[in-house]
Formats: sequence, structure tokens, C-alpha cells
Amino acid sequence: MDDQNSLSRRERQIMTVCFSLGEASATQIWQRLPDKPSRTAVRTLLRILEEKGHVEHSKRGREFIYRPTRARLKAGQSALRSVLHTFFGGSLEEAVAAHLADPSGAPNDDELKRLAGLIRAARRKEGQ
Repeated sequence: MDDQNSLSRRERQIMTVCFSLGEASATQIWQRLPDKPSRTAVRTLLRILEEKGHVEHSKRGREFIYRPTRARLKAGQSALRSVLHTFFGGSLEEAVAAHLADPSGAPNDDELKRLAGLIRAARRKEGQ
């Protein structure tokens, strides 16, 4: 299966809707897209996403119902690995530093505490 990074902007938007709804018809997906393309374009993109292995469908009445083939977390992990490799040479440290250097990405105190907890947990795991 292709990584999330290989998806077009519109394909990513469709996947976001699929993840948020769990399953949806092409019409339900179309209704939630920004700058709505034609309904035919959405159906075409869903067929492409199915060919790529990102969604599958079943028939319910006269409609096809689409659902992601992987859990959002697994798809996100795959996309993150691709971004780390492509833009940061595989370095999580460089990615986090870049995010923290962006004023719009500044974490609040609660997020910093949770991140510190995750780092402590990772260190404990590493020591096992």
C-alpha cells in the first residue's frame, strides 16, 4: 500500500473524511469536502484510493459505502515515517526541532508535560 505521503491533496481530504466518519457513501464524503469538486470526481478518487489499497467498499442498497482499510493510527504512523525520511533524514529530533521552531506550532504547557511523559516512558522502554 502506498504511504499517505503519496496521496494528492484531494485524496488526503477524502481519507480524512473517511477516517472521521468510519464509513461513508460518496455523497456523504462529497458533502464534507472543502471547495467541493464534482460528485463524479469524488467517485473517481474513491476508485483510485481503492486501487491504491486505502479504502474498500461494500454495497448498501443502491450506494457503495467506503471505509478505510487501515486504522487511522496505523496510516498516520506510516505517513509520519515517510515525512521523517523525506524531509528530516529519518531524524525525529530534527522534525520536532523544526516544529518547535515554528511559532504557530508552539506547544502549550499541558502538551509539553505530556511530551515529557512520553519521553520518560520511551527511556524506560529502552532500558528494558
